[in-house]
Amino acid sequence: MSASRGARPLSFGAEPSGARLARIERSPHYDRAAGRFRNPEPAPDAPAPTGTRGAMARALLRRAGRRPAGEIPVRRPDLSVPPSSGLRLTWFGHSTVLAEIDGRRVLFDPVWGMRCSPFSFVGPRRMHRPPLPLRQLGPVDAVVISHDHYDHLDLPTVRALAGSGTFFAVPLGVGAHLERWGVPGDRFTELDWYESVDVAGLTLTATPARHFCGRGIRNRQRTLWASWTVTGPEHRVFHSGDTGYFPGFADIGEQYGPFDATMIQIGAYSEFWPDIHMTPEEGLRAHLDLTRADSALLPIHWGTFNLAPHPWGEPGERTLAAAGEAGVRVAAPVPGGSFEPAQRELPVHPWWRECTVPGSASKGTGGAGLGETLATGAEAAGEAATTDERSPAP
Repeated sequence: MSASRGARPLSFGAEPSGARLARIERSPHYDRAAGRFRNPEPAPDAPAPTGTRGAMARALLRRAGRRPAGEIPVRRPDLSVPPSSGLRLTWFGHSTVLAEIDGRRVLFDPVWGMRCSPFSFVGPRRMHRPPLPLRQLGPVDAVVISHDHYDHLDLPTVRALAGSGTFFAVPLGVGAHLERWGVPGDRFTELDWYESVDVAGLTLTATPARHFCGRGIRNRQRTLWASWTVTGPEHRVFHSGDTGYFPGFADIGEQYGPFDATMIQIGAYSEFWPDIHMTPEEGLRAHLDLTRADSALLPIHWGTFNLAPHPWGEPGERTLAAAGEAGVRVAAPVPGGSFEPAQRELPVHPWWRECTVPGSASKGTGGAGLGETLATGAEAAGEAATTDERSPAP
């Protein structure tokens, strides 16, 4: 280990090097001259605010409506009986979803840690408890990671899952983080866009997304970001990860769909960073691009961490309104809530209204999100730290 790597906090992970970096440089989506991955459609290498930095800072410091006024309801999921239809989704909050599909279990972007930050004392903190202790989740056939930002790749959760013997599917370069955190090399695979791996009878495919990467202020764009498709013998699902809207969703749907359900990012948006996250309306448009009209949409990336200036309950409100207008079947479970996309009635009760300041969930803000840069700021402040001080996953 180099001296610089030895001084790097464990939570920052590791930079790709050696054969891993050589593979990255061979990717058709990597710009060797610039030393970074490219988006499928032009977007900033990191969020580029459209307004002044002062205006963005003032918006992020505003507290009105950005946290629930009461306790967020959380349901303990009952996973003891398999889904009768063969497909069930359980939303654990933010982008963490357990998909039970054709007798197998796939866990997307698992985050059980208390903060999406490299440190225990700073950074966005959970607004509700995890619906179920991780140790009680039971066996998982595959863990799928969309990208390496702190609210999607969580050190204590990864280390806990590594001990379970599960298999990880991650985008190119992310394996460097996993190796540093103790995941054996034969327990994960790194994929470029349009590459697939078969796990327990399922086909997991990395597909394009419009985003960026990095866990530290010195990180270059050398780890890839991705959306994911999972195809089983009878069912198919799509997880967006973090992404701005781009026309490629239609191509993904044509090549890998139609999907029985999509899990689409609809939160942490702002006019200050319009290229790398979707608004609820853009998320609905992506769902329609991807799949058929009777498929179910599960909104993700909202309600758990305070990552953007918009009122915390607004993504749910706007998604329900847009879905109603378009005639899309949307599920809005409380954290820990499950549903089977094949069921006639999906959970749509607007539970967030019960813990929202009146009037705070109806203001439009437009744009797309920047939660990751909040954690990056914390990284910069703590660059000299030498130990990981975060709480272990429950």
